[in-house]
Amino acid sequence: MKHRHHQSSLALIVAASLLGLSPQAMAKDLHVAYAGSMGTVMDLHLGPAFAKAHNVQYQGEGQGAYGLAHLIAAHKLRTDVFVSITPGPIEVLIKAGLVKEAFPVASTAMCIAYSPDSPYAKDFKEAAEGKVPWYEILQKPGVVFGRTDPKTDPQGQNIVFTFLLAEKYYHQPDLVNKVLGAVENPQQIFTEASLLSRLKSGQMAASSGYLSAVKSLHLPYITLPDQINLSNPAMVKDWYSKVHFTLNVDGKSKTVHTQPLVFYAAVPVDAPDPQLGMAFIHFMTSPQGQTMFKETGYNPPKGDVLK
Repeated sequence: MKHRHHQSSLALIVAASLLGLSPQAMAKDLHVAYAGSMGTVMDLHLGPAFAKAHNVQYQGEGQGAYGLAHLIAAHKLRTDVFVSITPGPIEVLIKAGLVKEAFPVASTAMCIAYSPDSPYAKDFKEAAEGKVPWYEILQKPGVVFGRTDPKTDPQGQNIVFTFLLAEKYYHQPDLVNKVLGAVENPQQIFTEASLLSRLKSGQMAASSGYLSAVKSLHLPYITLPDQINLSNPAMVKDWYSKVHFTLNVDGKSKTVHTQPLVFYAAVPVDAPDPQLGMAFIHFMTSPQGQTMFKETGYNPPKGDVLK
């Protein structure tokens, strides 16, 4: 069987040469749809390394994970692998019968990223050093804060949860309203893929961020305690589960709850190449893949396989 596969591969290479194509031009495509904050690790590290090792063409697409999940559920997007932040988007696909299991591949924490070029950079640096409360700097007149859409992106929900938890942790009632305004505040909301690049270019003073993505882009940031950064599954029962809020989705009120910041990878049942997709998940969880995650600011995976 192995010999026959070798002959088949050789025949493809010969056919490609007769057509004037390189063997690379005959390579398979690996399609990966991932949570938008993962652009650096996916497109610059994991994707190219896997493509080179397996002689395939890597094609990545980053967007808000809930938005991607709904596209996949509606059969408007076919991908070999879907990588989500938090279990929520995966659960959308499990419910739709399009995912049977998902594997934890990495984890992260919420943080506050800030622009090194804004007029408030010095203030945020002092907050990062613990000299002044970070939430007081965010309330200064003229400070523009950015975040993502809570209806389509888990990070958009997670920053609201972070502020709700901060109200309790720091005894700062009404902090959400003072800094974020309405949950769906169009003046603060940008796409996940553009949020940190806008911050880096100085279009805003500070933004929400996953520590992994912020480190990947070498942006300065303020670390937050475990009680509010959603990184610690052990705090779900006593802390994280104590907050929730409602969203208006398609004209209906929906209550959302916290979920720990774990990245999960799954192969949809309609994947163009499920074997290749599973091979990519194995690569992400391998020592080489985990080293790439670590070098780009991610923490090891936490939690169990989702089914």
